Amino acid sequence: MKSKLLIFSGTANPALAVGICKYLQIELGQADICRFPDQEIDVKIESDVRGADVFIVQPTCTPVNEHLMELLIFIDCAKRASANQITAVIPYYGYARKDRKDEGRVPITAKLVANLLVTAGAQRILTMDLHADQIQGFFDIPLDHLLARVVLVPYFLHLNIPNLVVVSPDIGSIRQARAYAKRLEADLAVIDKRRDSPRSVISGTLIGYVDGKNALIVDDMISTGNTMVEAYHCLKRNGCQDVYLCATHAVFAENAWKKMLECPAKQIVVTDTIPIPKDHGLPNLKVITIANYLGEAIRRIHESESISALFQQPLDLSSL
Repeated sequence: MKSKLLIFSGTANPALAVGICKYLQIELGQADICRFPDQEIDVKIESDVRGADVFIVQPTCTPVNEHLMELLIFIDCAKRASANQITAVIPYYGYARKDRKDEGRVPITAKLVANLLVTAGAQRILTMDLHADQIQGFFDIPLDHLLARVVLVPYFLHLNIPNLVVVSPDIGSIRQARAYAKRLEADLAVIDKRRDSPRSVISGTLIGYVDGKNALIVDDMISTGNTMVEAYHCLKRNGCQDVYLCATHAVFAENAWKKMLECPAKQIVVTDTIPIPKDHGLPNLKVITIANYLGEAIRRIHESESISALFQQPLDLSSL
């Protein structure tokens, strides 16, 4: 007999979980998440999950430690309630920047978080645009890695931007930028970024031709905003016309909102892997929802259908 499908949400991005349930035409699972007087997290699942296929939606965005711990407790709760399979749906996977030892006496936090999730009881991971692809190998359980370009490319195709060049703001994003350029039938350029510190970025050499072109800068996240702003100014110095900024995860740490407000980009396009404040104040911000995309991926996992089929061509998931 087939297990029933249940979707639950932590407190990180409940609106996204509601959108997923709307796509799947099911009710959001009921759970009570509260705090003890000393701020320890307590979770109680109100719905019956015995024998169910449980998906817990929780990006580990700010406050990262709170949301990560909440997810671990939620997974443990579902495991002890006899769920048949537990999938952690982590649209934004935090602690991903440290994916290797690039110097002595540093942690590999991306692997540490993977260990914590598996130890808590997660049997499958569903995530999107990891900061480093090798993080997939940190898990000894199935991991489905969704690509945000499936929903972002159709948007830019709809804009039909003339004379377009896709720009990678650093060497690490070349593969992602190349994929966008191929699907948008655009040229490719790369900025050789130098980072002085986690908060300071200096854009170096531009590799490619952008003079007189319109540019789309593609990255996996906007964190402090330094990378995007420096890339924008680098392109403008080299004769670029309109500049569009595109990132999967709108982390917007520290004063990134202010930096984006002061950056006269034509448009800033992000997804809702991380909740966007309603009072963000950015008139050029466009948020593309991934609710239907995640909902379709969840349906396929539950029905034991192919996930990779979603990547074959850009899809308008609003019509699915």
